[in-house]
This record gives sequence, C-alpha cells and structure tokens, in this order.
Amino acid sequence: MVNVEGLVKRYGSFTAVKGIHFQVYTGEIFGLLGPNGAGKTTTIEMLVGLRKPDGGTATLSGYDVQTQVNQVKEVIGVQLQSTSLFELLKVEEILHLYASFYPSHIDINKLIEDMLLTEKRNARIKGLSGGQKQRLAIALALIHNPHIVFLDEPTTGLDPQARRTLWDIVKRLKEQGKTVLLSTHYMDEAHVLCDRIGIMDQGELIALDTPTNLVKTLQSSSTVEFNLTNRQAEEWFTGMDGVEEVRIKDRFVQLYTDDIQRTLTSLINKSTEENVKIEDLQTRQATLEDVFIHMTGRRLRES
Repeated sequence: MVNVEGLVKRYGSFTAVKGIHFQVYTGEIFGLLGPNGAGKTTTIEMLVGLRKPDGGTATLSGYDVQTQVNQVKEVIGVQLQSTSLFELLKVEEILHLYASFYPSHIDINKLIEDMLLTEKRNARIKGLSGGQKQRLAIALALIHNPHIVFLDEPTTGLDPQARRTLWDIVKRLKEQGKTVLLSTHYMDEAHVLCDRIGIMDQGELIALDTPTNLVKTLQSSSTVEFNLTNRQAEEWFTGMDGVEEVRIKDRFVQLYTDDIQRTLTSLINKSTEENVKIEDLQTRQATLEDVFIHMTGRRLRES
C-alpha cells in the first residue's frame, strides 16, 4: 500500500531525511518511532504531498506521490501534528463542510459516534478539549473513506486517558481494513498499536521489524535499573552473572540481562562485599526504549 524507495529531503546543507526505504502492507498499522527531530514528520509530509522530495520515489496505493497528486489525495486521509480548525464552527458543521469537498463521503452521524463526539456534535470547536480536537481531526481525515490514514504524533500533549481513547480508535481503523501510518516518540504507543515499526534517528531508518523482534535483538529479556551513591566504572558490572550489556549515566546504571535472578544475586553479593550502596533499584522487561538506547546510546526522550 505504501512503497518508499530512497526518499531524501534537504534544507540547504542539512539533510533531514537520508535516503530511507520501507514498505507498508495493506491493513497494517506501521509506526515511525523516533525522537523529535528524527525526520518522521518530514517523511510524512513528503508522502502526503506537503513537501517535495529531493531524491527517491514513493507510491501510495500504486500512485506516485509527485506525479499523480490528485489520485493520491483521493486515497489518503491525514491528521497532522497541529491542525488549524475553524474555532467558531460546531463539530457537525465542520464535518459537513469537509464532506462537501469530496464527491462522496461516509455517514457523518456514524463518524461522530465512532470518534466519541456525540455529546459534542453541537459544541463549538474552540470549547473542545485537546483529546476531542484530536478525535475531530481524525474524523476530518476519514470523511472521504480513504484507504491509507496518516497520523502524525496524534497523542502528543494529551493526558493518559485521552491517549488510551485514541489508541482504541486507531485499533478500530485497522479492524475496518484501513492501512495506518503512525509517527510517535512514545515507545509504549508504538508497542501497543503497531504491527511493524521503523525506528528513525537523525534522518535515517536504523531498524525495521515487529516490536517483539526488535526487542529480541537486545539478546536480553530484562533490565535492572538503580542509582549508586558512588560512581563505579563499567568494568565493575560486566563480570556479573547474566549481564549482557551495561549503560551508565552519572550514577544511574542499567544492566541488561538474560537471567534476572542470577544478575540480582550477583549484584547484591558484590555490592555487599565492596560496601557499595544501591538506591532506587527496580526491574522491568526490556522495551523499545532499550532498543533505541542500544542502537544510539541515547534515550528516545531525553529529560
């Protein structure tokens, strides 16, 4: 449904997207995961016709994004990071307005119901919450029943409940047979929603696979995290039982392990013997965040 071959975008001497390749299959949710500035939004903007690529090609549902723009517009729906809406219009009014732009459209009452906006159908847009505005933006993207739906960081700035509500809506799009291309910098969002994920960093696609397979590349199933009162060198941890990799930032330590029980026992024994104090110790399963750290040495969202 989406085929991207060597896509490039430059701004003067800066290359924002560096020749990326990927495909999105019919009916799947494909995620572009990466930190802010990785090139996710620029990639989407090239695919939907908002920016002209400086190299490479892309097709959507078989139509070339540069030479068959009108056909592309018929098969895609787009929700951008920031959508400017007519604030004084009511929800139902703006849906009817957008519907008038197309030769055919889906049932507006059903769309309002699907987007959980029934109680707000006669409310002015300026009075909607952030989550309600995002759901309205998705509704506008769906009004003409597109084959491919682009969602550019749809849950940024939303509270946890509003994020979960949008997750349910995205899952229903897949159930309806839509192909969804979603960009996000939330690892949990990508893991929950996406069938496959392309990890972007500094304009490059550095990994592409299912969430489960990406985590498996770590060769460790769990992470032990803690703070130390006195900083220790990385070599202090590498000989511990089960430890596959060590990450240290100031006094914060992450141990990636394939045997969490052996690693914890070894860590406690060694710290006791050498009188090293451990604070705020916790364990968790390895995540996509760990994959990104492993590949780049940085977190997806730096504090």
